[in-house]
Amino acid sequence: MNQAALPERYRSILETNAAAGRRNTVLIAAVVAVCLLALALTGFFDVQRLVEGAPALAQLGSEMIPPDFSRFEAWLKPLLDTLAMSVAGTALAVVLSLPLALLAAPNTSPHAGIYRIARTLLAAMRSVPEIILGIIFVAAVGFGALPGVLALALHSTGMVGKFYAEAIEHVDPKPLEAARAAGASRFQVITHAVLPQVLPQLADITLYRWEYHFRASAVLGIVGAGGIGFELMAALRLIRYDQVAAILLTILACVVVVDATGAALRKRLK
Repeated sequence: MNQAALPERYRSILETNAAAGRRNTVLIAAVVAVCLLALALTGFFDVQRLVEGAPALAQLGSEMIPPDFSRFEAWLKPLLDTLAMSVAGTALAVVLSLPLALLAAPNTSPHAGIYRIARTLLAAMRSVPEIILGIIFVAAVGFGALPGVLALALHSTGMVGKFYAEAIEHVDPKPLEAARAAGASRFQVITHAVLPQVLPQLADITLYRWEYHFRASAVLGIVGAGGIGFELMAALRLIRYDQVAAILLTILACVVVVDATGAALRKRLK
């Protein structure tokens, strides 16, 4: 292309795009290099280990087929517990997240110090994985669904609160200014100018988190937090891989239903 024949403004656009393309190329190359280094450090390129592990995986797969659904009726109650854990954990996380998000958003936080404290608290909550929180709560309150609900709620408060705060941070400031000019209190500004703008986004975030919670609830059962994960761990300990396969397929079917339900609800909210 003969750029010299182009008008000055078009040449400037092409030069800017070319410079951006070079920067993006360097960035992509750096990301690829970091990913390859991470794979090397974790032993991904150790072909011998992968080859030696293949027979064990093949044997495990053969023991899983065909899946054994003979105890399916005994799994219904744990599945219901897992669903209840996901709903209860999501509800509790929302109750805790919304006030923290309002404190962690710069346009609704009453003070810069409170803003920083709220941000730090949300970061601390999401920095501890659910599985670790599940172990802690099982030791504190015993086995069952309760420690699972507490673990899900506490970890998700950090995640959901962060997403809520980011949604609140990007609301249109004009309704807030109008409400303040009309003499509205801080609470009235939030309820009449902030929340109406972000409710669809908050509902979307909440539904996504509920879908995630069902999968996380199944994992938490492995550490004694009740639900279908407890049955999965029992089958693994008894070396009943055919039942393990059946439980995994059951969890997969439930996850598909939960995801479809969440997608349908999100569509209704739009």
